[in-house]
Formats: sequence, C-alpha cells, structure tokens
Amino acid sequence: MAQVTFKGQPVTLVGNEVKVGDKAPDFTVLDQNLQEVTLADTKGHIRLISVVPSLDTGVCDAQTRRFNEEAAKLDNVKVLTISVDLPFAQKRWCGAAGIENVQVLSDHRDVSFGQAYGVLIKELRLLARAVFVIDSNDTVTYVEYVPEVTNHPNYEAAIEAAKAAK
Repeated sequence: MAQVTFKGQPVTLVGNEVKVGDKAPDFTVLDQNLQEVTLADTKGHIRLISVVPSLDTGVCDAQTRRFNEEAAKLDNVKVLTISVDLPFAQKRWCGAAGIENVQVLSDHRDVSFGQAYGVLIKELRLLARAVFVIDSNDTVTYVEYVPEVTNHPNYEAAIEAAKAAK
C-alpha cells in the first residue's frame, strides 16, 4: 500500500492500491442530487479523478478550483472530484466557488470509491489526497497518492497524463 501521512503522522489506508496498467475498479458515489454515479457512467471518456479529504479546507479548495480551470481546456476528459463531504455541502460549496467544469461527487455513504482505490483513511474516515487518470478503455494510466495529505498533488503531471490518454 501507498505510505501516507496526515499532518506528519502515518495513517492507515483501507482498500486496494491502484497501479498504472490496472483495469479501473468500479465504484458507486452520489452526485449533488443524491443520484448514484458509477465509473460506467463516464465510459468512453478519459477520466481525471481528483480525490480530496474535504472541500472546506484550503488545499482541497485550491485543488478543485485548479482542476475546474483546467477541465475547460481538456477535450474528451471528464474531471471528477471525489470527497466524503455530504452532497448538500458539496452543492453549497460548488455554487459559492463557481465550479462548473468538474463533477463533484460524494463517497460519504458507502466509501465505495475510497476502498476500491485504496484512499480511505481508516483513522479519520476521510479520503487521502490522490489523482487518477483512466483512459477511455477503463485502464489506469496515471496514479498519484500524495504522500502528505495536506500537500498539493502534481497538477502538471496529472494534466499531461490526461492529455496523453486515449
């Protein structure tokens, strides 16, 4: 499993670590209207999945805003942000932040995504910061488990991976 810390303290990640070349695991999350969303709902598109602990923190806010800006410039790429925030809180935050190019989804109900992608922090029931790129054939082409949850991901590498995916 990936080794991750939260504010310098090691945390336990639950689930399966995903690696480049793997078939992307399926998951079920909720949209802001409490409708289920699965990986299959974006089949045929390249997916850039930005994983954040909570939209109400500075780094998560900045990460989601950055990928929202970049999403407008990417062809055939669906950008998803997933957290365990409640869908109601996500909807409020997205409205206030003007997020229109990213689909923000909640894993609060089943932590299905967190377990399938090995980002569920056992001690906190939050998701560790990570970025995944999945091509249109459901193959994982880029993985970044951010070693320190409070740090930013490598935006440029993720965006380049999304552009290079087929």
